Amino acid sequence: MNFFREVMGGQAAGPQPSGAETIRKLCDRVASSTLLEDRRDAVRALKSLSKKYRVEVGTQAMHHLINILQTDRSDSEILGYALDTLYNILCNDEEEEQDAVTPISASGKHKNVSMPDETAQKQSDDLGAQFTDQFVQDPEHVTLLLSLLEEFDFHVRWPGVKLLTTLLKNQGVQVQGIILVSPMGVSRLMDLLADSREVIRNDGLLLLQQLTKSNAAIQKIVAFENAFERLLDIITEEGSSDGGIVVEDCLLLLLNLLKNNSSNQNFFKEGSYIQRMKPWFEIGDDNSGWSAQKVTNLHLMLQLVRVMVSPVNSPGATASCQKSMYQCGLLQQLCTILMATGVPADILTETINTVSEVIRGSQVNQDYFASVNAPSNPPRPAIVVLLMSMVNERQPFVLRCAVLYCFQCFLYKNQKGQGEIVATLLPSTIDANSISAGQLLCGGLFSVDSLSNWCAAVALAHSLQDNLTQKEQLLRVQLATSLGKPPVSLLQQCTNILSQGSKVQTRVGLLMLLCTWINNCPIAVTHFLHNQENVPFLTAQISENLGEDERLVQGLCALLLGICIYYNDNSLENNTKEKLKQLIEKRIGKENFVEKLGFITKHELYSRAAQKPQPVFPSPEQMLFDHEFTKLVKELEGVITKAVHKSNEEEKKEEEVKKTLEQHDNIVTQYKELIREQDAQIQELKEQVVSTSSQNEQMQTTVTQQLSQIQQHKDQYNILKLKLGKESQLNSQGEGSQVNGLQTEELTQLREEVEELRKQHSLLQTQLGDKDTLITSLKSETAESSAGGSDNTELLMELEGLRSRVQSQLAEINQMKTERQELLRRAEAGSSDAVSSIDGSIDGAKMAEVESRLAAQTTETERLKEEAKSLSASRAELDQQLASATSTVAILQTEKAKLQTEVQDSKKEQDDLLMLLADQDQKIHSLKQKLKDLGETVDDEDDLDGRDQTDDDYEEDEDED
Repeated sequence: MNFFREVMGGQAAGPQPSGAETIRKLCDRVASSTLLEDRRDAVRALKSLSKKYRVEVGTQAMHHLINILQTDRSDSEILGYALDTLYNILCNDEEEEQDAVTPISASGKHKNVSMPDETAQKQSDDLGAQFTDQFVQDPEHVTLLLSLLEEFDFHVRWPGVKLLTTLLKNQGVQVQGIILVSPMGVSRLMDLLADSREVIRNDGLLLLQQLTKSNAAIQKIVAFENAFERLLDIITEEGSSDGGIVVEDCLLLLLNLLKNNSSNQNFFKEGSYIQRMKPWFEIGDDNSGWSAQKVTNLHLMLQLVRVMVSPVNSPGATASCQKSMYQCGLLQQLCTILMATGVPADILTETINTVSEVIRGSQVNQDYFASVNAPSNPPRPAIVVLLMSMVNERQPFVLRCAVLYCFQCFLYKNQKGQGEIVATLLPSTIDANSISAGQLLCGGLFSVDSLSNWCAAVALAHSLQDNLTQKEQLLRVQLATSLGKPPVSLLQQCTNILSQGSKVQTRVGLLMLLCTWINNCPIAVTHFLHNQENVPFLTAQISENLGEDERLVQGLCALLLGICIYYNDNSLENNTKEKLKQLIEKRIGKENFVEKLGFITKHELYSRAAQKPQPVFPSPEQMLFDHEFTKLVKELEGVITKAVHKSNEEEKKEEEVKKTLEQHDNIVTQYKELIREQDAQIQELKEQVVSTSSQNEQMQTTVTQQLSQIQQHKDQYNILKLKLGKESQLNSQGEGSQVNGLQTEELTQLREEVEELRKQHSLLQTQLGDKDTLITSLKSETAESSAGGSDNTELLMELEGLRSRVQSQLAEINQMKTERQELLRRAEAGSSDAVSSIDGSIDGAKMAEVESRLAAQTTETERLKEEAKSLSASRAELDQQLASATSTVAILQTEKAKLQTEVQDSKKEQDDLLMLLADQDQKIHSLKQKLKDLGETVDDEDDLDGRDQTDDDYEEDEDED
């Protein structure tokens, strides 16, 4: 213990040991001591020396400290000392590393070497990176540290969080990979946000910030560990924008999770977290006294909104977020901040940028923004108020850039808004009592401030972007330059200012406006070329050898002249395509023209402007290119180069090819329409097939039901038959009154059965009539188609036989109907006689007559049963014959179709033979005529026929002899 007293502050007599020797002894004590208290005291001593002797402690004690973390898990105090010592070794904080860079001589004495702060900090960073590499060489060390974070003890968890944060700062990618593959590694770190101790929770936020940097996989895991819900809850608890540094840390972590991560952005939107952002931007009426922390928080909140609607995101995701922001009222809240007073300049600038991206490309949001009015007297549209700031040279540069970006986003894919802006410039809509957007743009375009000129020109160019109608409408704008002079067109005034030799920034803006204006607009090209001074001015600008600053202007002039060639409709005789190309070849040279045209894309500021839509420039002098204009240059450069090098013949060939392609396109369009019609017909036929199939199924269902009804009637008939048999047995036993009573009921049932059979007979007769009609029609058609062959005669005979069979069946059915009626009449008569005999049972003389009638009735009933049985059999036979007749009709129809096909084929063959014979006769006639012309004797057909007749008579005479 005396050794520790010496180390911890006790002064002992004799020479003092050096720092390196003391650290070596402490390391030996940590490694060799068996008592926990000795090891704990040694680790505590190392912790106290780790800041001053960072190199020695790191090189000698790191391995022993890691062993302590592995072996002494049961003692939280020694774990805390070990973790603090490792943190001091690896940490690169300036306040903790001031003594770490003091070198030690071989004898152990300090050298007083003064180094610059930058060099010391660099050495400190290198030292921390080296120790971190040594620590993470074994991934188990990081896994061990993650397991220690599960300890709830404050003295273990807090230094563990700080140590892991330091590892991520020094070697982020390597540590991220280890944590990513560690089971439940990210989940353990997410539990830190739920810690009730604010120190650990806040340091946990810093840890997660380092963990989620530039790692999409970890960002997704953290997001799906309910990070959004927890972070938003913390922001609300801390007071939202009025909160402290914790709110800032939460917002930074949210930015890490959402920036350039489409999966997390979609999850954030689907979780309805956008709606929870609206209360952040609710500011009061009194906006004085904004604290620096509130400005920082609100700035980060606005950045978070911009991340969700950034132009670099996919269009579908951006549009969905824009829709949600409008529906939940977030856009309305941002516009309120935009028009509020007392808002700091940087917050106002960032709010303008945020509103710009929320409305960019969204028609609904753009329409709402157009309806926002500033709280002034009289009220003015927000667009007008913002444009007033843009053309005011006293406003901050970043604010003017933000207003220009907002105006560009308002007009992006918004032809309605473009028309409204251009309409404020037309003579019929100008209101002298109010300031309009068009007036402000014209004022800025012709201002003495070059930046105002450039911004106004770019804003007007966006009013014409991809809108041919507005380009033509803007040609109507007339400007009054001075008193007593006639008004000039806006196009002419722009070219006049251009020729006056103003600043480079002004000329670049005007040239970009002119290029956008006349691009893909032959009417505007004609108006531009109509001024005889424009083409000579452009050729003079291009052909001159000017300095570096003027090269960009030369390139833009070449682009403007190239557009005049490419979109020229040759309506002006002096400025046709061919004449302009000849002028370029004579005055400039084609190669020189193409070289000057290439100056645009080679400019250093061109690539910067082409990266993103927002105009961000370090200074006003570097504000030269617009993002949309860079797209136009990229599209036109190659086209103009080809147009300049093409000859007149090549252009004619190209026009012919275009016409041919247009014809082909028309043909293809016609075929497409035909295919659409055929598709519609096919679809209609399919629907008809489906309806026919459904009708067929219904008919089959009806037939099945009818068959089941027939079967039920058969069963009822059999039951009736059995009951009649029982009645006859009762009549033979002498129970006359009961038999007569039952017989009356059975006769009633029999009468109903007969009526049912009568209905079925009528139905069968109707069906037979239909079949008869069909057979008659088939007969007539067959007779017409079978005039020439024996097969048709046989078919007709078969039809006659079938008709006779059907007639005989019809006669049998009629006879059966008559017999049924007679049977019913007799049954009713027998029933009435039986009832009268019962009433007169007192008269004994008539009993014999009743018995005899009863016996006769019984006999008649038996006969009736036999006839019903035979009728049932004949009905079954009739059904079979009807089925066979139906099949025969189908066969006959098939045979008829075949015969018709054969007749058509035979007619075609006969026609072909007649044509051949006619050709042969014609050839024979021509040959005979040739022979006659040659002087040969040729027998005519009449002579040949006469000879043939004579030969026939001679042969007959010989036969008679």
